Amino acid sequence: MTFDLNGKKIWVAGHRGLVGSALTLALADRGVEVVTATREELDLRDQRATAEFMAEANVDGVVIAAGVVGGIKANTENPASFLYDNLAIAANIIHSAHDTGVAKLLFLGSSCMYPRLADQPVSEDSLLTGPLEPTNEWYAIAKISGLKLCQAYRREFGSDFIVAVPANLYGPGDNFDKETGHVVSALMGRLHDAKVSNIRSVEVWGSGTPVRDFFFVDDCADGLIHLLQIYSDEAPINLGTGIEVNIRTLAEEIAQVVGFQGNLVFDTSKPDGMPKKILHVSRVNGTGWSATTPLTDGLNATYEWYLRAIANSGSAAG
Repeated sequence: MTFDLNGKKIWVAGHRGLVGSALTLALADRGVEVVTATREELDLRDQRATAEFMAEANVDGVVIAAGVVGGIKANTENPASFLYDNLAIAANIIHSAHDTGVAKLLFLGSSCMYPRLADQPVSEDSLLTGPLEPTNEWYAIAKISGLKLCQAYRREFGSDFIVAVPANLYGPGDNFDKETGHVVSALMGRLHDAKVSNIRSVEVWGSGTPVRDFFFVDDCADGLIHLLQIYSDEAPINLGTGIEVNIRTLAEEIAQVVGFQGNLVFDTSKPDGMPKKILHVSRVNGTGWSATTPLTDGLNATYEWYLRAIANSGSAAG
C-alpha cells in the first residue's frame, strides 16, 4: 500500500525536536503541506485537546516525533515523566488519527525498545524477547506501547499505521544541555565549553567501551519520508547506518571536530548503558534506501549549527 505525498497534508507532531525539525524541512522541500502545533498551542497529553486539534486539522498523514526524551541521567531521575507523558502522547495521537480517518501514520520508536542483550546487530524480530536496559526502561515501555497500539489499530481497523526505529540520533537542532542531552550533543557542548574556558580535562560517563550506531538526523528524515511512501506493515522497521562506533572513538572524534586538545577522562563509576546497540538495517536497505552521511561530516555539520545557535542566543543552546 503506497502513499503518494504529492498534494498531501501531513501533521508532524514534535516539529521543534531533533527529528521533527529535520523532517518538517524535508517534507516542505518536497512540496508537502506541513501542519504543526507548538506545546503552547497544544498539550499532546490532553486527550480532548488532541482530538479537537486533529478533527480541525483534517490531515492526510501524521508523524509522531513528539515525546519526552533524554539521556541516561534524565531517564533515571524522571521515570514517571518518561513513562506517563510518552504513553499519553502516543495514545492520544494514534486514537485520534483513527477517529479522524488519517490515511497514514508513522510512529517514531526507539532502539531502546529492544532487549538489553539482544543478538547484535539487533533485528526487528528481537522485540520483546528479553529484559530491557534498566537505565531507560520507562521510555522503552512507553515506546513499545505506542508500537503495539499501531499494530492493534492495523489489525482491528485496517489502519495504515507503521513504526520506524532509528539508531542513536544526533545533528542540528539537538538538545545540547549538559545534563539531559544525549551523548553526542551533551559531550559536544561540554567539550566546547572546556575549550573556551581552557579547561584541560573533561569527564566522560562510563568506560568508553559501549558500541552504538550514530545516525545523522537529516539521513533519518530522508529515511522516514521514504518509509511514509513505500512501507506498510505491522512489523517495525529499523533505520540507521549499521556502522559500529564505540563511545571512546566518538568522544575523540567530537574533540577533534570541536578543537579540544585536553584529556578525556572516562569515569567507570558511571553507568555505561547497553554494552552494544547496533541496528540490523537489511530490511530498510532492501527497500532501496540507505544512510549516506559519514560520522565526521555529520559531527561537523552539528558543531557548525551549535556555534550559530550560540552566536544567535548569546549562550549555549539547550
